[in-house]
Amino acid sequence: MDDKELINNVINGNTHAFRFLVEQNKNLVWHMVLRMVRQQEDAEDLCQDVFMRVFRDIRKFRGDSKLSTWIASITYHICVDYIRRKGREKTDLTDDPASFIPDERDAASPSRSMNMAELKQLVNRVIDRLPLHYRTVITLFHLEEMSYKEIEEITGMPEGTIKSYLNRGRQAVREQMLKIVPDIQPVLFDAD
Repeated sequence: MDDKELINNVINGNTHAFRFLVEQNKNLVWHMVLRMVRQQEDAEDLCQDVFMRVFRDIRKFRGDSKLSTWIASITYHICVDYIRRKGREKTDLTDDPASFIPDERDAASPSRSMNMAELKQLVNRVIDRLPLHYRTVITLFHLEEMSYKEIEEITGMPEGTIKSYLNRGRQAVREQMLKIVPDIQPVLFDAD
């Protein structure tokens, strides 16, 4: 079912079509919300808010972009509004990087004793501590594999700003990972 057909079915009251829309986009919404607000309890409520807004405003979708991009834009703006209301945006990069490493790890060479899943989890924890705009563009570009144009449509940021935030975010992740795991391969992300 393409986006246009799906939207028409939702507008016409087909609850199965809306469930399909939610199923198709729930991972995107969850990744974005959790990465932006960093609190699981709040994230669950915000995901529901996103899909309620999608249902309410589905008639406003003009089809200028993909449906997933439109949903991601709603997600982004709901999260930004939430963060502004709560005044909860803090960056924790000043924390001791060693606090990320589990206690039982060999401090002399942590990367040798960490498996890929643990390293991935560590990178995600570092990303979670980045400023909101860095986290957001890294999540959309690397995890959701969106193009610069799609990210621009979602966030309203110019492409140059997106590229800048992406590069600065990557650099911050590299620096923190090298502090945490000094013998890790220095390049964590490929350049685009």
